[in-house]
Amino acid sequence: MLDIQEETLAFRSRKERETMEARQIAALQLACGLDLDEALSSDGNARRTLLARLDRTLERERLKGLRRHWSYDLNRHIALKQIRDRLSPPTSDAKSVSKMPKQRHRRKMQTAPEGAVR
Repeated sequence: MLDIQEETLAFRSRKERETMEARQIAALQLACGLDLDEALSSDGNARRTLLARLDRTLERERLKGLRRHWSYDLNRHIALKQIRDRLSPPTSDAKSVSKMPKQRHRRKMQTAPEGAVR
């Protein structure tokens, strides 16, 4: 009985990996016109060029999402981010730190109470 449960878990995890890989292949092909296998086998300058292209594509997706553009697709955004993480060199931190600048929030103007002098 334990073997069946282990096989079931292995099957589910394999199917999830295959589904994630299919999403990434489609997103990279549609957004950048690149093949995932070629991207994973690249190195050196080709890899840096590819990462720069992916960064620009991700930035465009982020901007579409912020502006609530009709063509924004969250699944494509996630798949591109996953590809970016797979292609980027491993970092010493456990968490991936985004290179995007933090958005600055404007402070609300405080108004003085009526009759008060500034």
